[in-house]
Amino acid sequence: MVSSDFLKPTETKGVYSFENGRYHVVEYLRDISVDPASAQTAYFMSKMNIHKKQLAIVLNQSAQVIQSGAMQWFAGDIMAGTDIKGAGDLAKKFIGSKVTGETAVKPRYEGSGLLVLEPTYKYIIVSNTNVWPGGIVLEDGLFLACDSTIETKVVARKNLSSAVLGNEGLFNLSLVGFGAFALESPVPREEIVEVRLNNDVLKIDGSYAIAWSPSLQFTVEKTTKSLIGSAASGEGLVNVYRGSGTVWMAPVR
Repeated sequence: MVSSDFLKPTETKGVYSFENGRYHVVEYLRDISVDPASAQTAYFMSKMNIHKKQLAIVLNQSAQVIQSGAMQWFAGDIMAGTDIKGAGDLAKKFIGSKVTGETAVKPRYEGSGLLVLEPTYKYIIVSNTNVWPGGIVLEDGLFLACDSTIETKVVARKNLSSAVLGNEGLFNLSLVGFGAFALESPVPREEIVEVRLNNDVLKIDGSYAIAWSPSLQFTVEKTTKSLIGSAASGEGLVNVYRGSGTVWMAPVR
């Protein structure tokens, strides 16, 4: 097994472990790789808790699928491949990439060793599909990595006009299966508002939802019974999630 001090906390580096030691978020608490021109910016960024972060994944005879272009380095007995299962799967993923903006082919790394992804100023959130029965639908750009036991697939909005009026994409990437996954979020986990619906309704004034259960029905509706009343109230149209499931909102981004 490869040995590395990369996952050891230091004065300028914190390491947070998730999912039984498989996922590690490395956060650079103080960026000392600066020059005089950038030192002031780096200082004030650290005071506002804006730090570079990296996702490190420990592979133990296992496999991970990651976002294309996200790999920085890996060590150990690891083989790189793709998540393509054949010509038909490639065609399906290519079509999906055109409608979601996601890359058609996602790299797959399998074996034993350490896989480290590119640093980011966004927030890395680790979760598991066992808290998302039926899967999770993601806003574009959130996917970072997942266990190979999870299937990435494209889902379409059930209502074309609602997707357009709601300022949302017509298609989204979903994760279905069993295992852990990591997201690259615009806000930290503690600022995400989690709403669990049980045959209920959630109305959001804006595109603040970043992840939701595929079981939920999405529509766009007026805040009042008439367009005139909606205009008078100053609200207009709202995004509506109806049914049973979970919604993650990032209202402060």
